[in-house]
Amino acid sequence: MVTAGDFRKGTTFEMDGNVYSVVEFMHVKPGKGSPFVRAKIKNVMTGQVQETTFNPSDKFQDAVIEKKEMLYLYHDGDLYYFMDNETYEQMPLNKDVVADALNFVTENMPTTMYMYKGVPFAVYPPTFVELEVVDTEPGIQGDTSKQSLKPATLSTGYVIRVPLFVNTGDIIRVDTRDGSYMEKIR
Repeated sequence: MVTAGDFRKGTTFEMDGNVYSVVEFMHVKPGKGSPFVRAKIKNVMTGQVQETTFNPSDKFQDAVIEKKEMLYLYHDGDLYYFMDNETYEQMPLNKDVVADALNFVTENMPTTMYMYKGVPFAVYPPTFVELEVVDTEPGIQGDTSKQSLKPATLSTGYVIRVPLFVNTGDIIRVDTRDGSYMEKIR
């Protein structure tokens, strides 16, 4: 059990049949009246964020979120197949569960799958990935500054802004947390 007074960023708990994660919290002690906890919580299954207040003595059941290393294999229609690295068991997931990760994941790439009671609700790519640029305007030789940017389409179909010296066929490193260009590999 966890009480609202014990909330910290990242705390997961069950409330009203849903699983929530604390995004932000603040303990408020007004001059008059009893103290309360104002928290911004995120539904881990739907991604919906809401702000609500709690009595510091409110108790909630802990929610244990499992993290599992999975290998992305392939997709067939609207199903995306992942393999458990330990049991070699394959798990198909719908596009709505993996949509954000698909911007940066290619076949045979390791991912981290988040599950609650065995039900996957999110897939995350590695923090940094190396992807090929499949379409962009021709690069300008000698321009190695990062000041001017141009759009480039990656091998996954995701469009990113890159410096002018990056060409079609180049391999670049991308930060998957915000989808930004890091460096040119080759």
